[in-house]
Amino acid sequence: MNISKKVRTGIKAIVILFVATIVFAFILPTTRRPAFEGTALGKHQSLEGTGFNIDQLDELTAYIKDNSETTGMVVLYDGKVIYEYGDIKEVSYIASCRKSVLSILYGKHVEDGTIDLQQDIGSLGIDEDDGLLPKEKEATINDIITSRSGVFHIPANGGYDKKNIRRRGSVEPGEYFVYNNWDFNVAGHILEQHAGASVYEELENQLAKPLGFQDWNIKNQKRKVSKRKSRYSAYHMYLSTRDMAKIGQLMLNEGKWKGKQLIPKDWIQKTVSTVTPTAVVNERYGRNDSSDIQFSYGYMWWLFDHFKGNPDFEGAYTASGFGGQYITVIPKRKIVVAHKSKLGLFTLWGLKPGGVGDWQYHRILDRLVNANG
Repeated sequence: MNISKKVRTGIKAIVILFVATIVFAFILPTTRRPAFEGTALGKHQSLEGTGFNIDQLDELTAYIKDNSETTGMVVLYDGKVIYEYGDIKEVSYIASCRKSVLSILYGKHVEDGTIDLQQDIGSLGIDEDDGLLPKEKEATINDIITSRSGVFHIPANGGYDKKNIRRRGSVEPGEYFVYNNWDFNVAGHILEQHAGASVYEELENQLAKPLGFQDWNIKNQKRKVSKRKSRYSAYHMYLSTRDMAKIGQLMLNEGKWKGKQLIPKDWIQKTVSTVTPTAVVNERYGRNDSSDIQFSYGYMWWLFDHFKGNPDFEGAYTASGFGGQYITVIPKRKIVVAHKSKLGLFTLWGLKPGGVGDWQYHRILDRLVNANG
């Protein structure tokens, strides 16, 4: 039976709408009200003594409005809010920033010996329905959380570096860095296995409650499961910009909050120390060694090795998520930046540009630090 082009087009549109509805329901779930009141961050009442210039901050606001799709931004200086933009209460998808948050959650379990970073994943029962190779099972937890496992199994979710994925079994565990969501998803599974709690319960107990998140509700969190691809789900996180800023401040404080050491200081220092050097990161992403902005990679954090020749970025680092989700810490300036861009459905599908790209965010960041001369 021949089906007219018009009918086929109509059927295709219905299928796209159906799939879009499913994806929309997953990525952009209904936001529940905060589960507890939380505690607001303090605010600077004036710019005196902060090094910030009001005219330059106004210029930054104008630039963001005219040149980006930023939906929320919070800047902390010396632990207090110095700048806000947009809706900082809105809870939305933070994309790959989740991986840096996951890294924080490992700290106490590594310190107390619950997690042994040198334990191999084979001994933990990590496997796949189609089987991991004996060599792949030799990867350690440390390899997993530095994205150097050498396990090139397809993950449950997209958004990883497909271009640099190699043939299964072609490298030794620990020798090859590639940004692979299989590693990150398994890292979440390992945390749950050892902590006896879900990633989201760990996030609530280790961060949301003690930091006084103002927009937290564990029911807003949702993982991505695809059993036909992998046994290990992606632990997506949904946070507000102002709660992300608190995570950045905790990092700047080296794990301490209101006089209490929530995350071991040694772990904070370790997680933002270079494991994969800049030259390797540049090679993976085809970047020039003379680029204005360059990164190395630590334990699920990106580390600034060069930012437009600005020496104040020495020791700075960032969590980075698709479409404009960032938590950036600049210790030399005592600055924390939390940045959000709410992603539309078609941007998430890759069908249209949207959100904020790295290059746009870096221009925003450059203008910010120049307003703090």
